[in-house]
Amino acid sequence: MDKIAVIGGLGTLSGGDLFFKLLKNKEVLKHQKNYHFIFEQQPYSQIESALYEEQDIKSRKFYTFSICKNFEQKNVSKILLPCFASHSFIEELQTETSISIINIFEAITDYLDSRFEKGTKIGVLTSNFVKDSFLLKKYFQDFELVYPENQARLMKALYGEAGIKNGYLDGLPLEYIYEACIGLKAKGCEVILPCVTEISLLVNQLWKRGIPIIDVNEVYANYALAKGNMPHAKPFKLGIVGGVGPSATVDLMNKIIQNTPAKKDQDHIKMVVEQNPQIPDRTANLIQNQTDPTIALFSTCKKLEAASSDAIAIPCNTAHAFVKQIQEHLNVPIVNMITTTAEYIVKNFGKGTHVGLLATSGTVQSKVYYNALIHFGLQVIFPDELHQADVMESIYGEYGVKAGHTEGVCKEHILKGANYLIENGARVIILGCTELPLLFPQTKELKVGEKTVELIDPTLVLAKRIVDLSKAPH
Repeated sequence: MDKIAVIGGLGTLSGGDLFFKLLKNKEVLKHQKNYHFIFEQQPYSQIESALYEEQDIKSRKFYTFSICKNFEQKNVSKILLPCFASHSFIEELQTETSISIINIFEAITDYLDSRFEKGTKIGVLTSNFVKDSFLLKKYFQDFELVYPENQARLMKALYGEAGIKNGYLDGLPLEYIYEACIGLKAKGCEVILPCVTEISLLVNQLWKRGIPIIDVNEVYANYALAKGNMPHAKPFKLGIVGGVGPSATVDLMNKIIQNTPAKKDQDHIKMVVEQNPQIPDRTANLIQNQTDPTIALFSTCKKLEAASSDAIAIPCNTAHAFVKQIQEHLNVPIVNMITTTAEYIVKNFGKGTHVGLLATSGTVQSKVYYNALIHFGLQVIFPDELHQADVMESIYGEYGVKAGHTEGVCKEHILKGANYLIENGARVIILGCTELPLLFPQTKELKVGEKTVELIDPTLVLAKRIVDLSKAPH
């Protein structure tokens, strides 16, 4: 079903006229069950003003954006914007919505190209704003555009107190429009193109008087109906479950930024963070059966889903013990840091590699890493009970990394755990708590005696995977 929405209020009467011309299209009347039409008009600050000031255009931007977001919630397939002036910012709108906004200038260009030769003289009736903007030159460069000599009278017919915009469709406004058309015909114009949607309300009367004028609202409606649904590809947006922990969230964002090949701000990845430090402690739940964090994690993910995220990242290793059950109820994929890390190790070190794991006791007991690493054909080495206590002290201790420390006691404790893994054959070590890489900001390897092992930062691996995802079609 084609679900088409019209943004009303930009020209109150013309919006209604466009909606009517959608409804009376012959194909629509023949197959009414195949169409769902929506018309929305809300009051906004400049709704009664003419296009005289830049402030009016700014007001229209906020208004049309808000309506577009409403249409996103209603799963609309196409949006019609019956206002020539508002097409000066259509690209700004289109960037921020996944719904295709049908371009009225493209509709008219398609119509003109199919009926008139290049270089044809076309008489243009439009507002001062559109006439002075880049729009006409951009879209109608193949034609010779001619304007009325008395532009002030045209503006009065459109925007005057007794003008067309205020509902006066005969009398002086009609006569002024007619005179403008006659003047353009006298200059050799084959057709009259009104780039003001309200003039469509007068075309029947002008046709009766022999004026070859285009009904732009009908052209726009027919073009929109004929054009297939082509959802606009928005820039990739990443949703991040923040606060688990807070420093790890910033660390992930920083690593994504550092690994994005960008020459300017606009080349970077869109990110939305739901910073929720109140998510119950994942380790406390897994090893002490304290508050279950599943619903809090799921709720945070749903908020990111509602924010139109294309993928979700959770910069917390232990939280991945809950990912499988959460993912089943989401429509957006969670980029799994655990499996991504396992894939990275296999690719760079080969199957059978002995992998040491430094992680919280909750992560260890949940077996999220163990299951993933074994699945990819890797061998797993854990600290013994004594050295696992060192790891936990490094993370959760009074002077641990979660308390904001990165040197001193916390570093000493984590090195004890790492040395144990190296002595027991680990070739690589996973820093399996997202705060642990903060203890090794410039260190990629550890050396114990003759042995040197590489430190694997899952956050960095995840960041690089996200950058790769952002480049792929979505």
